Formats: sequence, structure tokens, C-alpha cells
Amino acid sequence: MANSSTLKSYLGISEAGPLIVQPVERESLALRLTTVVHTGGGTFRFPRITTDPSAAWIAENAEITVSEATADEVPVIPKKVAGLSIISNELANDTSPEAAGVIGDGLARDIARRVDQAFFGTAPANTNVQPGGLEYLGTTVENIDADPSAGIAAYIDALAAAEALGVTLSAFVTDPTTARALAKLTTGTGSNLPLFGVGATNGIERNVLGVPLHVSPYVLPGTAWGIPSDRVFAVLRDDVSLDIDKSVFFTKDQTAIRGIMRVGFGFVQPEAVIKIKAAA
Repeated sequence: MANSSTLKSYLGISEAGPLIVQPVERESLALRLTTVVHTGGGTFRFPRITTDPSAAWIAENAEITVSEATADEVPVIPKKVAGLSIISNELANDTSPEAAGVIGDGLARDIARRVDQAFFGTAPANTNVQPGGLEYLGTTVENIDADPSAGIAAYIDALAAAEALGVTLSAFVTDPTTARALAKLTTGTGSNLPLFGVGATNGIERNVLGVPLHVSPYVLPGTAWGIPSDRVFAVLRDDVSLDIDKSVFFTKDQTAIRGIMRVGFGFVQPEAVIKIKAAA
């Protein structure tokens, strides 16, 4: 690591944020669709009101009934996700901004893929290593028993289910196969006009009643999620590290660049997360 600080300076890199954190936040769909919280501690606790205080109509001069809110908390412990990028020393010795950009893009994509995989993919076997994402919530979410590729009816039901809880869904996310099937739907029998509409510059506009529909390869097949961003959080610890070492790949004339960040997910109202999936 003797060359680490020197090479960082040589590349014009003063801190890990612009090289790792900011690009990962741009690249990761999970981080874009949730509320991102930064913390310096090992555990971040979200306060949660489970029962609101009760109000009532009271006659004039009558005693007001005392009631109290019931509260608890949702603790989130960010877990370590690491990316390793190998570049040639020729690129490392290039002091242009583009060189640092290439390094940052590679690390960001590597880490962002792992973050999205944890958030959308199969529930982890060990939450001490990987944070639990949407699938880890199990039966605590609201489930719409329907095929998400059959049409927009299930998505309308999902919006209604969220509204019944006083929640607004900010986004839908589904897998590529489901998105492809939805993109082929037309406005009616004999019509060639896509149900999602065609934008003048953006091609197919994926949205359901104004709610954007995103696609991730890490969403399990035949599944769609309705996400309220104000109820779902991504916690990022501030101790992001960036280490550069030219010795480990000395014989190949390469430089190793390692980025480490810690990420966790917090669901303060899991029942407000809507899952659309047909029963097996």
C-alpha cells in the first residue's frame, strides 16, 4: 500500500466519494428508488410509530381523553460490499480526468450490481454477511396474486392497496421478461399502439398511471414490486475506503484498486411494499 496515497494524488483522487459513492448511487437502481441515508455509526435506527394517538370529538368544557402513541424502531446494520478493479499501469499513469473516470465507472458498476442483487434478488442465507432485501420481507409485504405480465390490472390493484394504507407508490420494478411482455401489449384488439405509449424522444414510456416502471435483471422471474420511496431506506456508512496497490500484480504491470462500502436496507412499513406475483 506504499504507493496508495501517491497514486491517488497522481490520479487526482482526493477522496473515495466522487470515485465510488456518487457513481454507485447513480448506477444502482435500488439506491435510486429508495431514500438514501448516510451514517457514521455501525447501526442506524429508524423510529417507527406503530399506533397513533387517538383523537375524538369532545364536548365543550369536557375533559380530553389522554392517549399515547406506541413506537418502536427498525435497526439497520450496513454490510460490507467490495469491488476490485484491475487496470494497466499505463492507464494508472495517465493523469487525465478520463483515467480516473474509467476507474470509477468500473468500481461503481461492480458494487452497484451487488447492491441491486441484494435488494431485488433471492433472500440471503446469512444476513450477517448480506443485507436482506425485498424477498427477505416474506409475508410481511402486501401480495397481489396475479401475473404481472398479463396487463396493468394488477398494478392498479397494487396502487389501490398502497393507497388504502395512506401510502403512494413511487415506482414499480420488474424483471426483463415481464417488461418485454408488457411492452408488447396494445391498447385494444386490432391495435398496434403500445399500451405504454410511445414518446417522441424516449421510445416506450414505461409507467402505470403515471408511476414509472423500471426493469432489473435481479428481480426474480414473474415478479413485480411496488415501492414507496418514503418507506424504504438504503443506509450507507461514511467509512468508504479506496485502496490502490501496484505490488500485487507487479509481474503483469497492473494496478489493483479496491473500493469498500457498507450498505443496509431499512423497511419502516413493510406492508406498504407491494409484491405482484401469481401463486405457484
